[in-house]
Amino acid sequence: MRMRLALAEKGIEYESKEENLQQKSPLLLKSNPIHTKIPTLIHNGKPICESLVILQYIDETWNDRSPLLPTDPFERAQARFRADYIDKNVYNTMWRILWKGVEDEKEL
Repeated sequence: MRMRLALAEKGIEYESKEENLQQKSPLLLKSNPIHTKIPTLIHNGKPICESLVILQYIDETWNDRSPLLPTDPFERAQARFRADYIDKNVYNTMWRILWKGVEDEKEL
């Protein structure tokens, strides 16, 4: 979702392809062979992987449009720290809670 929001904020048109994570496409396996995870952005035939890395790439590539991160280096570092914290702590915890809820419903 972050990548889609960033591209929309910058006014960049893109093509989105949904991915079946149970049967990953050859394009995903080729584009992100190490982690085979989404999102993966392919720009000019080159893959960029991992959400926060993609955001930084979008911000730097289209730097003439709405900046995504603060211009001050300290504030930019703080924003990256918060995003990383959310990824590692909040997001994973929420995912486990939601997935556990799905697993509990399967048992009923």
